[in-house]
Amino acid sequence: MEDRIKSLQAMEILDSRGNPTVLVELELEGGIQIVSRVPSGASTGAHEAVELRDDNPERFGGKGVLGAVNNVNEVIAPVLTGQKVTDQASLDRRLLELDGGPHKAKLGANAILAVSQAVLEGAARVHNQPLYRYLGGLNASVLPVPLLNVLNGGAHADNNIDIQEFMFVPVGAATFREALRMAQESYQALKKILQQKKLRTAVGDEGGFAPDLQSNRAALDLLIQAMEQGGLKPGQDMVLALDIAANEIKRDSGYFFEGGVKTGPELIDYYHRLIHDYPIISIEDGLAEDDWENWQLMTERLGDQIQLVGDDIFVTNTDRIQRGIDEICANAVLIKLNQIGTITETLQAIRLTHQAGWRTVVSHRSGETEDTTIADLAVAVNSAQIKTGAPARGERIAKYNRLLVIEHKDPSLEYAGWEAFRR
Repeated sequence: MEDRIKSLQAMEILDSRGNPTVLVELELEGGIQIVSRVPSGASTGAHEAVELRDDNPERFGGKGVLGAVNNVNEVIAPVLTGQKVTDQASLDRRLLELDGGPHKAKLGANAILAVSQAVLEGAARVHNQPLYRYLGGLNASVLPVPLLNVLNGGAHADNNIDIQEFMFVPVGAATFREALRMAQESYQALKKILQQKKLRTAVGDEGGFAPDLQSNRAALDLLIQAMEQGGLKPGQDMVLALDIAANEIKRDSGYFFEGGVKTGPELIDYYHRLIHDYPIISIEDGLAEDDWENWQLMTERLGDQIQLVGDDIFVTNTDRIQRGIDEICANAVLIKLNQIGTITETLQAIRLTHQAGWRTVVSHRSGETEDTTIADLAVAVNSAQIKTGAPARGERIAKYNRLLVIEHKDPSLEYAGWEAFRR
């Protein structure tokens, strides 16, 4: 009986942007207590599972989540109470049945994920194992390379840069600890460079700096300079990754980019020139979520040179990922738990992606909490890559600190390094 759910209780809390999100407390008959918190995205795809909001203008500008909280307390809790916490697939299936829709609009993906995540953590505690080892078993063997968003534009910052994220990728390190040190020192070097240039050092949603610059290339030049000032060799010790977030710049006539409108092929030409001029290893969401034809073209032209990550086009959904595999659109998938809503569906998406020989990048959201589940998830599934922001802000550092603890306590795990990007 110790592994059976005694109670589930949800409440409304705030995420890192000060917007409401859902917290769930799960208690087992044996006395184990779990707290689960879910994040929220800023640039969300149209095909994502629905994050249920109250739309009451008198509370939090309509962003309250009391409806989702009530769905946990009044709809989900009575059904799951008394069930074995160790049966993740069965409980997740029951959650989907309670909602009944393809996008989880009835109960809310935020309500469903908070419960699904709590169930996973509860089962790990019942088995007296760290979450990554319970979920990954003996197969979990790799510590991920962090993709650290150190300079922000687009929807993540109030500035004039089109590209949403510029990331440090410390592939040349021997350990995760060394990788994080390299990235943090380069991040601090970047701050000093911005200060010297009298540029803004305020940070965006994910901890990256958000200065006004003349162009995207100016941002890339700053990152190269910061690496070098940190004593690193660009292209050897550390490389770069970009998140274009092309949905945010898509217009009926094309893509509004650097002051003009570009077609899909013109944008691909632009990326081709960038990867020739800078040590860029990965581009995420280079095109919009339904621009399948140009995704094919981009993969044909650039896919043998760099990693092309699909986020909004795939939304951690197996049906959309399978279409991408069939049509050869991208060669990697961004994995976000709250895009799909349950642990089981997330694992299915990861399995499908890996079976195709593609890479996965486990990712945070711009509105985060101190929850560290994604750090354990990345290790459990040997994702080899994790995106969880700059080496700043507590909700981002929590994930990196969790990985430091995992590395310290489990010397059998190896840092992925360059292997994370080799196909």
